[in-house]
Amino acid sequence: MQQHYLKSLFSPSSIAVIGASDRANSVGMKVFKNLIHGKFDGKLYPVNPKHKEVQGYPCFPSVKDIKEPIDLAVITTPAKTVPNIISECGEKGIPNAIIISAGFSETGTEGKKLEESLIENAKRHNLHFIGPNCLGMMNPHNKMNVTFDNNFALPGPIALVSQSGALCSGILDWAVKKEIGFSAIVSLGNSPDLDFGDILDYLALDQNTQSILLYIEGVHDARRFLSGLRAASRMKPVIAIKAGRRPQGSRAALSHTGALIGDDDVFDVALRRAGAVRVMTIEELFLAAEILASDYNRVKGNRLAIITNGGGAGVMAADYASDLNIVLPSLDEKLTSQLNQVLPANWSHQNPVDIIGDATPERYHATLDILSKDENVDGLLTILIPVSMAHPSKVAKQVIQDAKQSDKPILACWMGEKHVKLSWKLFEKNKIPYFDTPEKAVRAFSYLADYQFNQQLLLQVPEAISRQPTPDITKARAIIDSALAENRTVLTALESKAILKAFAIPVSETIPANNKDEAISAAEKVGFPLAMKINSPDITHKQDVGGVQLNIINQEGVKDAFDHIIQNAKKNAPQAKIFGVTLERMMNNPNDRELLIGVVHDKVFGPVISFGAGGSLVEIMKDRALALPPLNQFIAEQLIQRTRISKMLGAFRNRQPVNLDTIITILLRVSEMVCELPFIQEMDINPLIINENEAIVVDARIIIAQVTSTSPYSHMAIHPYPNHLVSSWQLTNGTKILIRPIRPEDAEIEQKFIRKLSPQTKYFRFMEYLPELTPVMLVRFSQIDYDCEMALIATQENGSKEGEEILGIAHYATNPDKKSCEFGLVVADAWQNKGVGFRLMTCLMDVAKHKGLERMMGLVLATNSSMLDLAEHLGFSVTKSEDPSIKMIIKNLQMILI
Repeated sequence: MQQHYLKSLFSPSSIAVIGASDRANSVGMKVFKNLIHGKFDGKLYPVNPKHKEVQGYPCFPSVKDIKEPIDLAVITTPAKTVPNIISECGEKGIPNAIIISAGFSETGTEGKKLEESLIENAKRHNLHFIGPNCLGMMNPHNKMNVTFDNNFALPGPIALVSQSGALCSGILDWAVKKEIGFSAIVSLGNSPDLDFGDILDYLALDQNTQSILLYIEGVHDARRFLSGLRAASRMKPVIAIKAGRRPQGSRAALSHTGALIGDDDVFDVALRRAGAVRVMTIEELFLAAEILASDYNRVKGNRLAIITNGGGAGVMAADYASDLNIVLPSLDEKLTSQLNQVLPANWSHQNPVDIIGDATPERYHATLDILSKDENVDGLLTILIPVSMAHPSKVAKQVIQDAKQSDKPILACWMGEKHVKLSWKLFEKNKIPYFDTPEKAVRAFSYLADYQFNQQLLLQVPEAISRQPTPDITKARAIIDSALAENRTVLTALESKAILKAFAIPVSETIPANNKDEAISAAEKVGFPLAMKINSPDITHKQDVGGVQLNIINQEGVKDAFDHIIQNAKKNAPQAKIFGVTLERMMNNPNDRELLIGVVHDKVFGPVISFGAGGSLVEIMKDRALALPPLNQFIAEQLIQRTRISKMLGAFRNRQPVNLDTIITILLRVSEMVCELPFIQEMDINPLIINENEAIVVDARIIIAQVTSTSPYSHMAIHPYPNHLVSSWQLTNGTKILIRPIRPEDAEIEQKFIRKLSPQTKYFRFMEYLPELTPVMLVRFSQIDYDCEMALIATQENGSKEGEEILGIAHYATNPDKKSCEFGLVVADAWQNKGVGFRLMTCLMDVAKHKGLERMMGLVLATNSSMLDLAEHLGFSVTKSEDPSIKMIIKNLQMILI
């Protein structure tokens, strides 16, 4: 794998500090002093036209006067000088800069103009920068402190990325006292260039970083942010804290859904979908980092067994577990019987398991041994109160021994201080997570459970269009285009339902009527099957019939006509349909539940789908859960389970369980709608009536807006699985091949594919002898971001349980310039020279071309004649590189005809 483009930013060999000086209390003086006192491993160059020497180092008037190459420029001069300095750095060939100077977009219009100017100059020279208006950054592992802070971070496994320089200082001061070490500290500042996404992409592969902490105030580019966040979360735990959770303003909502959802709710969902864990305080930030960086992140669920020698402490832990939705599984008859044999008769006989104040190490061991084998338990918490009969250190040694032998996480809570300090040291030495309060311990376990669940969400790669009946997208867009042509943004009920019907969502039908005769005539024409909602702009009254609200217009005689229709239908046609549901069932079925499915368009993350309790009390109930589209079955199921109404969808009080599969299907179809119709800003389906047999949308409202982007799915924060790229192909010998984008679940067959390659083929692809992909490489290659990279695999059925065998893989990753990409290709030895590589590359180049990329390039060993011949056949130009053993091949994608 090639060196990351930000490697020279995080580990520079040489740094020029522009604005360095000897003037006391100046930022330039402090930054240069920190580099000297920190004993930076590389070369230092002060730059200041007013000095010939700074802090004992020869000083240069400009970076262009430095003869040696520079990896990093640090700029501390006044804002108005920065754009020109960035140009000089670019002309010097410096690839990276940190702009500490303030006075840019954070100050208003003039500052924003300066910022735009420096962005333009940086892009012209392909220079990347952090800042402006930032504290700087640190890399303690190479003794680099490019900040004006008074603290020096200790080296360690945690990376901190923050939008607030002041918070960086505060956290660093706090961490130094607690001897917490860092792999990197990055203050982003205004971040118009390098942002969270770029930094996370680098830290994902950084060997010194085991976990990543984020302090976030706002997200500039949702797709870029989630792309980097997902890449990092696949490799290591990412924990985030978000400022501004309770903004003073509120969403200007035109729908139930919009009124119920706040910006912070959506941010929470985005973090979860990206595999990250969210915390609320600085202390929790480090608690989560510590527990998630341990071996304990192997937890499989959120079911916790609590063992305690004090009942009160157990109750405190149980209460807090309930607050955090941690499940305390009950003890079945078998478990209870086993525990009866090893515990005193007066033990609690429930979870938490109170094993009484005089509990010995043997009693803790016996209890742990029994509970850890229970398949309903995912983790165990041991609590010790240092009462006079307790044996803190002896029990601690026993718990440590049990924890090392258990395949489930065992956490320790030794309460107090004086009598348990030695135990804490024992736990620390043996890397057993320990806490001084039950609440902290339960909170730590909740991070493990959240991380495990969020990692499952991260692996989901749903398609934009599901395998349900093909939606009539053309019809839906025609309805929207017509409304927009009339300058309308709120669709009528008829239009809203027509769009739902275009996506095969069952809706109640509506027959327009303006008087008694029209109402009766319209109903009689269809034999009373569908005509129970009278549509008029003058609706002022609602009548409840059988639990379903029917709209009545305020016109003389129409209400009478409406009643006449209902009575006639009941008497003569009980099987006739009202709202698409038979009268007989509607009037007599107690199994109906009212639900709400909604959509809002978040200003950062785009469309968001909500699900919860529906009906007229929706704002009071406020029961809803959110998900970012696209959805699949797993995500839809989890969305339902996170609501209170989900408990009422099963059987209770003689009510039959509803048809959950139908709800999931409707959620998937709503997901299709928001993927394919970027015009939708808000939508309410309320109520959606569901029972044991069927579902029907009684009322719906859709709000739309004009969109300008023509790029597919550009309105979404997460790019769906590109199902449209799946294609079949046939070799000249008749063998059928499937070419499709890779999925996370392909990791196993990809590893088998690599293992079977000959040593020469592996060397040609990776330019090193590699027996198999490392875990990091396997994740990196199989869990890709379809927005900025693509991996196409050629497969065929092999009759094994995996079902497919990979024949070849072609992959590209977009370069930082967003205009070019670098590709790699490998074909199984038995399938070389049969056209597989040519077909894969042709498809890959088409994808890159459609993405707007201009060039595709790759590095090929000069001895790899087959690849060089293929490259020439595909129209690549072959040139020399700095290394004579490697050739550079480049293709102008704009020359490809699509």
